[in-house]
Parts: sequence; structure tokens; C-alpha cells
Amino acid sequence: MALLKKINNNAKTDVNSGFGTNASSYGGRFVNKNGTPNIERRGMHLLHRISWYHTMIEMPNWKFMLILFSFYVVINFIFAIVYYAIGIQHLDGIAASGNFLTQFGQAYFFSAQTFTTVGYGHISPTGFLTSALSAAEALIGLLSFAIATGLFFGRFSKPTAFLKFSHNALISPYGGHKALMIRLVPFKNTNLTDANAKITLGMSIEENGKMINKFYNLELELDKINALSLSWTLVHPITENSPLYNYTEEDFRKNHGEILVFITTFDNMFSNTVAARTSYTFDEIIYGAKFQTMYNRSKDGSRTILHLDKLNQYETT
Repeated sequence: MALLKKINNNAKTDVNSGFGTNASSYGGRFVNKNGTPNIERRGMHLLHRISWYHTMIEMPNWKFMLILFSFYVVINFIFAIVYYAIGIQHLDGIAASGNFLTQFGQAYFFSAQTFTTVGYGHISPTGFLTSALSAAEALIGLLSFAIATGLFFGRFSKPTAFLKFSHNALISPYGGHKALMIRLVPFKNTNLTDANAKITLGMSIEENGKMINKFYNLELELDKINALSLSWTLVHPITENSPLYNYTEEDFRKNHGEILVFITTFDNMFSNTVAARTSYTFDEIIYGAKFQTMYNRSKDGSRTILHLDKLNQYETT
């Protein structure tokens, strides 16, 4: 990050940010838009620096299902090769007069039946090697399905903050001044209570001839709410005590900084505290705009309609 100018000396610094202070050692943003740290770990073997459980739990659904399907296809293909190498004559029920593809296909489907412990009985192993191999495959199949079931349950039951943040942060007119505004909304049928928010401004500044990372607390007009049912707009009034005081649109365009957003809330369904975070670089801040209202009263006046598709809608002022 480049030097950020016009810093307000009255701004309150955050010494507990958890990020390093050596600006020359940092590259890119501190936090990705999806809330993950912008960190690439090296210096240790891949198997030691990656938790496969966390990887399988966090990956997208399509990739998770693709891995399970690929594992199922490949492992049965491997066992089919071994069955065929031992000899088709040791699989009772497979015609010895068939061609290679037919015999291999039947060996493959026998493997699939053994792996899933279905066992239709059309084909059965004969001889010690084939019987031992089928017994080992059945055990591997049971263990594999137990692991897959655990992963399915972990993905289904993992406490998750079902919150979406606006694509952009806004600098909006507010009470005779300006304010930094960020909007978020719960998008699932969850019950969220005791929501807390914290916003930190990260930047690189020159101090004693050396570039260092500094972080500033951005005080919010409201940093805690009892229930998070509708949209919540986080508002940081840009007053004399704000590090963004006297910042113009040109300053945001020319300089580099990052707004870090941290949310914690209690989910009644999970009966657990969940967290979400994101960040906005200065080029993701829209100057001179305000969010449009994203909820209204229903026609019969009995309910409030929350329009999730209006999360990112704003108008210029």
C-alpha cells in the first residue's frame, strides 16, 4: 500500500489489529472480499500446512460433490484393474468368453457393489486373493462412506454467518457532515441477535523514515444492535476525530487504504456465535452517494418486505 496522506493526528489507532506493522513485507490487500486473509503460506510441506477437514468443509458445493464422485469412480477403477489382473476366472458369474471391455466392465461394477456393500450376488469372488481383495475393499468402502457422511454433516451443520455485504462502501452526506456507510443484510431465514460491528482503517504511512502499517478505529454511530432482522447500515461519521476528516474524492482516488469490517452475532438456530468479515479498498468506495431503502411495508400493511436484490443499489447525491 502506498503512503496515505492527510492523516488526522487525533484519530485513535488500533494496536490490536492482528496484522503486521512492516509495510514493505505486505502485498495487496489485508483481507479478501470474501473475508479470508490475503495470505499465502509457504515453507512447510503441503500436507502439514493444510487442514483437509477445513478444506473439504469450506469448499464450494460443486467442487465437494465433484471430488466425492471422482474418488468413487477412480477407486472402483483401480480395484477393477486389480480384479482383472488376478484373473476374471476368480470372479464367478463373469463369462470367460466375453471380450475385454465386457469383462472389465463387469469387474468394475462388481467392485462398485463391493465398495458400497450392496452385493447383488450376480458375481462372487472365488479363491483366496480375490476374496481377500473384496473383503479389504468392503472395509475401505465402509470407512470412506463414514468419512463422507461426517463431511456432509459437518458442511450442513457448520455455524455460518449468512450475511451479505454491499459491493461498495459509500461516502454519503450525513447530519451536516459526511459519513462512511457500509450495508449488510441477513439473507437466510435465520434469527440473529446481539450483533456487534467493528470497522478498522488500514494504511501504510511513513514514520521516522520507514514505511509502517497503521490501523485506526473508525467509531460507529451504532456498533451494536439487539436484533439483526433487516438491513444494517454501518455509519462512521467523518468528524474532526476521524482519520478520514478533510478527505476529498480526489484523495480517495489517489491514495491507497483499506476498510476492514468485522461482524459477530449470535445465531439462535445454531445456538452459537457466528462471525463474518470483509474489506473495501479505496477504489471500492463511492464518493457522494447514498444507499436506497431496501425494505417497505406490504400492501396490506401486515408485514415488512425486505428486498435482498436492493442491497447494492445506491443513488448519487
